[in-house]
Amino acid sequence: MINDKKVLFSGMQATGNLTLGNYLGALKNWVTLSDEYECFYSVVDMHSITVRQDPATLRKRARALLILYIAAGLDPKKNCIYYQSHVSGHAELAWILNCFTYMGELNRMTQFKDKAAKHADNINAGLFTYPVLMAADILLYQADVVPVGVDQKQHLEITRDIAERFNNIYGDVFTIPEAYIGKVGAKIMSLQDPVKKMSKSDENPNASIYLMDDPDTIMRKCKRAVTDSEAQILYRDEQPGVKNLINIYSACTGKTAEEVVKEFDGRGYGDFKVAVGESVVSVLKPLQEEAARLTKDKAYIDGIIKENAEKAGYYANKTLRKVQKKVGFPERIR
Repeated sequence: MINDKKVLFSGMQATGNLTLGNYLGALKNWVTLSDEYECFYSVVDMHSITVRQDPATLRKRARALLILYIAAGLDPKKNCIYYQSHVSGHAELAWILNCFTYMGELNRMTQFKDKAAKHADNINAGLFTYPVLMAADILLYQADVVPVGVDQKQHLEITRDIAERFNNIYGDVFTIPEAYIGKVGAKIMSLQDPVKKMSKSDENPNASIYLMDDPDTIMRKCKRAVTDSEAQILYRDEQPGVKNLINIYSACTGKTAEEVVKEFDGRGYGDFKVAVGESVVSVLKPLQEEAARLTKDKAYIDGIIKENAEKAGYYANKTLRKVQKKVGFPERIR
């Protein structure tokens, strides 16, 4: 608890470009959480280097992601928005937790197997111990809740296991985090393969709408979206492409799926795709304009980076000092 609020931690990697799915499925909903929780939102750039990155590009994308957090509506005075790499406690706690994590647990991590298959030429130790760093991210701030997608549930489970193991040895040190169960964000699928999630790493440029895509690009991608030959706008699993477009339109307009089906009853896919594209453009335009404005205000963003790194560091060090004492490290002389 901080300021009589439960603590929430989440973050996104500074790799690739955020998609409409990232925004509608997660970022948009983060904005509403600061009234209920003390929120820590990290740009998890340390996680990013498990895959080789161009240094200049990584720095640029990390700053752009932090700016997008704010442009999307996260108030940096109410939420702690910071770079993971600016708080050394993440790495320090991860090392300690490595010593309380079993090889067998890490061997069972399905995401490691998936990434190892994709990056067979760079199966590094960081990729293997990625879940331990994620556990440190969460436990460092004594997070009560963590919003997680299906692909991250296994990592939250191992975080809980590590925390419980440590607590069983040393007493009540870590808060045991729970999965955040709240308003479910829209699940946005690929425009070209609607049985898969829209992904910022998709090699097909027409599969994903990126948050900084211009209106013409958005409209073109929507018009090229895969549908089917049924020529009916119905919300059903048998029409995954149409269902995905309905989900996008619904999330952007606030209308229910039933209302969308009724609105486009008897109309063709062409009209519907144009309407979907226009709704996406209208949602992303203010975000893009605010991001452009913030990008130009270097002093303001630099101030936020410095101030929030100090805030995150303060809470991280409170936990870290307690953990270091428990495991027997000599106390620092100040």
